[in-house]
Order: sequence, then structure tokens, then C-alpha cells
Amino acid sequence: MASSLSTKPFLGAPSSSDGFSGLGSLQSASKLLPASLHLPACRSHPRRLQIQAAGNSFGTYFRVTTFGESHGGGVGCIIDGCPPQIPLSETDMQVDLDRRRPGQSRITTPRKETDTCRISSGIAEGVTTGTPIKVEVPNTDQRGHDYSEMSKAYRPSHADATYDFKYGVRSVQGGGRSSARETIGRVAAGAVAKKILKLKSGTEILAYVSQAHNIVLPEGLVDHETVTLDEIESNIVRCPNPEYAKKMIDAIDAVRVRGDSVGGVVTCIVRNVPRGLGSPVFDKLEAELAKAVMSLPATKGFEFGSGFAGTFLTGSEHNDEFFMDEHGRIRTRTNRSGGIQGGISNGEMINMRIAFKPTSTIGRKQNTVTRDRHDTELIARGRHDPCVVPRAVPMVEAMVALVLVDQLMAHHSQCMLFPINPALQEPVEMARAEPVEF
Repeated sequence: MASSLSTKPFLGAPSSSDGFSGLGSLQSASKLLPASLHLPACRSHPRRLQIQAAGNSFGTYFRVTTFGESHGGGVGCIIDGCPPQIPLSETDMQVDLDRRRPGQSRITTPRKETDTCRISSGIAEGVTTGTPIKVEVPNTDQRGHDYSEMSKAYRPSHADATYDFKYGVRSVQGGGRSSARETIGRVAAGAVAKKILKLKSGTEILAYVSQAHNIVLPEGLVDHETVTLDEIESNIVRCPNPEYAKKMIDAIDAVRVRGDSVGGVVTCIVRNVPRGLGSPVFDKLEAELAKAVMSLPATKGFEFGSGFAGTFLTGSEHNDEFFMDEHGRIRTRTNRSGGIQGGISNGEMINMRIAFKPTSTIGRKQNTVTRDRHDTELIARGRHDPCVVPRAVPMVEAMVALVLVDQLMAHHSQCMLFPINPALQEPVEMARAEPVEF
């Protein structure tokens, strides 16, 4: 999508008479090309400079493109490929957007946004039409002046410097596209994906905080077979164990009052997963999930199934043995594979863990350099989370849902067009544990 580049909200090199300062002269660049190559002639005074934006879309069959910046007019997404005739309204998305929004509690950013979404296309008489769905959320609590110092100095561990290294220009206020506010579009689209998965196969995606700073929730305290959304949402840190939730909140509070931040881990499980999702060799399901969740801001690690702990086991200890259950289905007695073998879902519960770093923006003085290469000190301003993991929970769920619905559509189109082999395959509806009501 080509976009017009304005000089107001962006930082770039000073302009010159030829309109290409900071990007290099096309004439001088042509001297470095072989004689057989010729650059097309262009006007010496173009009215506007256009760039091709990349990396803003995710998915193949269920494709999502997010747009907007942290302190611009608003953010949102365009969902392309959504099946028609699915009941859908803003309320379906608003539930997860409310879980993601800022200002929820003292351990999240105090920025006040309602994050009220509006669907402006792709819906008719309460159902999807199969055409692109556009979802918009306005920004109403911008404080661009908080970022005036960032126009000159790079914030440590932020994308300020790397955006300049890559593009030579960036949006200063709130970090622009690198801000976690971009994830609003992902969460809105993820809510649609979750509804499709629930309707089609009874698939349920739940994430929760399993670590905040040095407070680690021991394995086994949360029963993944029975844990509910209400249990997860029962406290501000989104840990379903009340005892450890309190410890996590205290740990976050301790650094918050000092103007510092901490990181943590989000655990995500998927119940009632259809068999057959994912494709060898490069599109293995766990590889797609890893890319999806690692594209979220502040992510630093990904574990699947037994994860790194599995390296301490032998093959005989780690292997998941097969057996026939009481319903005549092939199952595994253990699930160290995390519900995926050979890159394809086997019908068991999928589980993964995602590590998030401490929030980069802190209210303490740090050493850095200015844009014109001088050493300086900086106290970052703005409103930020002392720990990102509580608000990351719905973001993780959304990205997992986007992967699974995309893979479900791919699996259906490749393997379910013609009669299936009933001795080996099963329709995705069989993964449903019980009737789904809406």
C-alpha cells in the first residue's frame, strides 16, 4: 500500500531543492550501475514521495493488515478472506479489546482510551459478507508533546534507532508503528478468528500469566483441562492462581514505584484442536505459531511443548506413546510434543510459552546518544506499563487464533475437497467436545 509521506509527523533529513535529500541522488547512483542499466527519468520536483510499506499483513487465506500509529488519528485492521454468513458485530471484538486496552489497573499504563471499535465494511444485516472487513479504533488520549525529546535522542532498547537505520525517517510520537497500540488491529481480527474456530470445531484458546519478574507459577497448579476465562480474568495480573497472582502483583508494584519495569511469561493453551493443521516442511504449525507470537512487541523467547526442559530427558522419557481411548480415537498418553508432531496437529492440547522483556520505557535516567551522534542522558516521558504481560494475554490469544484459522482454511481446501479416508482422517467438526451455543 503506497502512502504519502508528510514532513510533519515524521523525522527525516533536512530537505533540499531536489526533493531527495537523505535518500541519495538518482543521478549519482546511476554511475554505479552497469552501462546497460538505465534509471527512468523523474521530475526534479516531485509533488510527493511514496514508499511501499511492507510487513504489515499476516496470513494467507485469512489475511489481516493492521494500520495506524500510536499517536495518530487511530488504529485498526482490514480482514480479508473471512468466510461469509458468520454472525458478527462490534461487541464480539470489544470483549477482547477491553482486555487489551490501557488504563485497566495500577499495573498497566495510565493512558485513558476506551478503544471502542467500529466496523465500517464487510458486514450486512449482522453477518459477514465475505468481503474485506474494516475495523477502526480512534485515538483519543494522545500526548505527542511527551515525546519531543525523543526527536533528538534515542530511547534505549526501543525501535527509535533501528527505524532510522532502516528508513531514515520515523514517527516520533509514541513510537509510531513499533508501539504496542498497533496490536489493537490484531486483537480485533483475532476475536473474529476465535469465533470461527469455536463455531467450526469447538476450539478454545486461553492464555494466562505464568511468570512476572522472579515470581514463577509452578507447573501443575493450573489444570489446563478445566481452567476458565473467568479464573484468568479474576485478577489484574491475569494469573488463574490467586496466591501467585498476589505475589506477581506485589513484584510489579515494587518496581513500578521506583520508575522501573519487569518482564514475564505468558502461557497459552488450545483445547479441541482439529487434527491435520500445519504443513511440512517450512510451514510447520509450531513454526507458524512461533513467528506469529514473536511478532508481538517485547517478545524475547518462545517454548513449545516440553520446550528447553525436554533437552534434559532421554528419548524413552520424552516420547509420547500412542493408545486407543474409550471412543476408539488414537491418542497420546503424554503430551510433551505440545499437540504437534511433524509440524501437524495431532488433536491433543497445544501449549506454548512466550517470554516478554521488561518494558523499555522507564522513568529513570539512562545514557544514550542523540540523532546527530552526541552522548547524552535521557529520562523517557509518556505513559507506559511497568509490566507488559497482563495486557499481552489477549494479544497472544489473538495471534494464535489467526494462525489456527488460517491453517484450518488451508487444511480444508487441500484435504477436505474430496471424500476423506475415514480410516485415517476425520472432519474438523469431530474435534468439538460439545455443542457450541451463541
